[in-house]
Amino acid sequence: MGRVRYKVVVLFNLFIFVKKKMITWDQLSMYVATGSCWHSNQTTTTTTTTLAEQQSSQSKSIRQILSMDNTGYCNDSFNSIRSSTSDEDMVEIAGSTLDFSNTEDVPPLDRDYGSGDNPGMEEVNGVPKLMDLLDEPVPGVGTYEDFNTIDWVREKSKDRDRHREITSKSKESTWALVNSVCDAFSGWLLMLLIGLMSGALAGGIDISAHWMTDLKEGVCLNGFWFNHEHCCWTSNETTFQERDKCPQWKSWAELIIGTTEGPFAYIMNYLMYVCWALLFSFLAVTLVRAFAPYACGSGIPEIKTILSGFIIRGYLGKWTLVIKTITLVLAVSSGLSLGKEGPLVHVACCCGNILCHLFTKYRKNEAKRREVLSAAAAVGVSVAFGAPIGGVLFSLEEVSYYFPLKTLWRSFFAALVAAFTLRSINPFGNSRLVLFYVEFHTPWRKTTWLGHYPVLEVLVVTAVTAVVAFPNSYTRTSTSELISELFNDCGLLDSSKLCNYDNANVTKSSNELPDRPAGNDVYTAMWQLSLALVFKMLITVVTFGMKVPSGLFIPSMAVGAIAGRLLGIGMEQLAYYHHDWAIFRGWCSPGADCITPGLYAMVGAAACLGGVTRMTVSLVVIMFELTGGLEYIVPLMAAAMTSKWVADAIGREGIYEAHIRLNGYPFLEAKEEFSHKTLAMDVMRPRRSDPPLSVLTQDGMTVEDVETMITDTTYSGFPVVVSHESQRLVGFVLRRDLTISIDNARQRQDGIVSTSRVFFTEYTPPQPPNSPPPLKLRGIMDLSPFTVTDHTAMDIVVDIFRKLGLRQCLITHNGRLLGIITKKDILKHVAQIANRDPDSILFN
Repeated sequence: MGRVRYKVVVLFNLFIFVKKKMITWDQLSMYVATGSCWHSNQTTTTTTTTLAEQQSSQSKSIRQILSMDNTGYCNDSFNSIRSSTSDEDMVEIAGSTLDFSNTEDVPPLDRDYGSGDNPGMEEVNGVPKLMDLLDEPVPGVGTYEDFNTIDWVREKSKDRDRHREITSKSKESTWALVNSVCDAFSGWLLMLLIGLMSGALAGGIDISAHWMTDLKEGVCLNGFWFNHEHCCWTSNETTFQERDKCPQWKSWAELIIGTTEGPFAYIMNYLMYVCWALLFSFLAVTLVRAFAPYACGSGIPEIKTILSGFIIRGYLGKWTLVIKTITLVLAVSSGLSLGKEGPLVHVACCCGNILCHLFTKYRKNEAKRREVLSAAAAVGVSVAFGAPIGGVLFSLEEVSYYFPLKTLWRSFFAALVAAFTLRSINPFGNSRLVLFYVEFHTPWRKTTWLGHYPVLEVLVVTAVTAVVAFPNSYTRTSTSELISELFNDCGLLDSSKLCNYDNANVTKSSNELPDRPAGNDVYTAMWQLSLALVFKMLITVVTFGMKVPSGLFIPSMAVGAIAGRLLGIGMEQLAYYHHDWAIFRGWCSPGADCITPGLYAMVGAAACLGGVTRMTVSLVVIMFELTGGLEYIVPLMAAAMTSKWVADAIGREGIYEAHIRLNGYPFLEAKEEFSHKTLAMDVMRPRRSDPPLSVLTQDGMTVEDVETMITDTTYSGFPVVVSHESQRLVGFVLRRDLTISIDNARQRQDGIVSTSRVFFTEYTPPQPPNSPPPLKLRGIMDLSPFTVTDHTAMDIVVDIFRKLGLRQCLITHNGRLLGIITKKDILKHVAQIANRDPDSILFN
């Protein structure tokens, strides 16, 4: 292979001489015949004073080039090179880019091509060889800095090359075949580990949150680690009507002052409830602020941004996972109006990111890692809802940016494993998965005075929540239990106040309960629920944005479920007392079960959640998996679509998109349509009033020039052109790769100094004597950057960025480089069209 590569080098130089018309084919044949077997080590001295001297120098240069071959090649004639039919030679020549249309690519011949010693050159078989970064990988090259966007095209290309290499090697040996099989199986193994780890963590969070929530009201004497329900399971002294009361469970008033009745007992329980809530919230916000600031919130807007290709280092790290898991339990137990289901998606993605480091192909490729994170998001919804199918659809519909078919199957497998793991843990002791999910932060709280003091903010909101929530039994209880009670279809043995109907005319043998008149407790419960509805709506708005883990799914469902239950009870009583009205006539007869308030609550929960998140298909499937009733799909679909239409009429942004925009994340929303008639030249940089575009030339700059450009600019990359005069595009090089490569060359390549020339060309001409060795950086250059012309419509450019995941696109005119468009430029342009501040597109 070395001989073949050398032949290409020789052929290339000979073509140059002929192209420059400095020699003819006959003269070249004569030189080959007379000088190809010379093995002179003389140093040729070039002079340019006269034409004769120049031609003499050129003749010597040619002889010297030919003399550096080994003996075997000396016997070959030049004619055999011209008419060679060797497949190997043809492949090497065809793989080279030999473009002679531009003489600026050709180094001048009036410089010294002598064979003097050059400290920057290695010799292989007598041929000078310049160190190339392609020969061995440089640590750090090909990686990305924090708060930057990955190059999807480059990452996918790297993975294809890796896969081709493994496939080709698998035919060489048994060990290579085994390695190929392991590589193919590693994705499924990773999904299994993510499902097991996420399911185990979710089970621990559920058990801990349930216990700490009950700890605010009392403690179990049989074991302080038992929650209220588990404490009374083994008791033989409980009644069906008062199943939550048993001698083993003691309230704080009973433990401290020895009684459960009277105003003092109520005040003691009240104070202990508030104190425990403040303690839990204080621990949560302190741990988040001290150890893992990224653990606050739900995490789904950030995960959605990360899946689009943005880098936020540490957001899915091990410290974030540990602190998020602990503080999520504390935040939910404090009684704040938030849920744990949204943050479970963040927890699952942290598990996926950490486990990716066990497998090389996911650790070293950002695009492959994002396929895993898409599956992990589905796992998070699965353990939050017990809905594996809904989790996959949620990841596909709402979160993922790139979701190939193989990721679909792997996501479902991981979600199924996680659901089975959680079911095996059985955190609620009833072989069911009590699940609800979604999240997000309210945007307008970011500018409040309290927002600058996160610890004080959390304590104030917690104190207000606890003080207001305790007197109302529907706000004092956990939100998950409230939703469960609202969804309940009342039976004869239910002791809830919502089920206190007049059952005088109902026979106990009836399979269906007809509509009945409501009792006094039902009307009392309706007033309490009305107050709870107002309180939940207001406190939920205030709660989100605080520096604790929080989800919006449960509060949103609670608000919708309360409204739905109130409407359901109202319709039920109307049907009972006015069954002859037109709206009831024909389908609701006296004594029939016409209205089910629990179904109204379920549909209301789905509608409220759909209006907040704009989920459609995934929401219906999640609710179906929660209820297990196929007959409810039609009302759920109607509720989801109607809520989306109404919400879209008010504002196009869902809570995900609003959160991303308010935080300035560089996310290009695929759902938005770009309908404005602008061209690429209207968006590209530099603008007419801006300084010229910063570019690198392929062979005219020194290391000092490159380092100066890096220091004086903040760009993430630089186009490489033939020269400043021609502006013909050669490629694109990233700032990070450039910096790492220069630093690495200074350490590993002897003689690299500030005056060393930098080459991005395929072939580097010999350097003058006593000159520092050059630095070849062609290996880090993208030779096929995406380009469009300056008259390309911006809607096409936006589609290219969305579908290919580009981070930048170069703009040309008649082959000359004009400017560049980055993802941030597009986002600023979209914001400007929407009459928003374009400078808001940054990472806050």
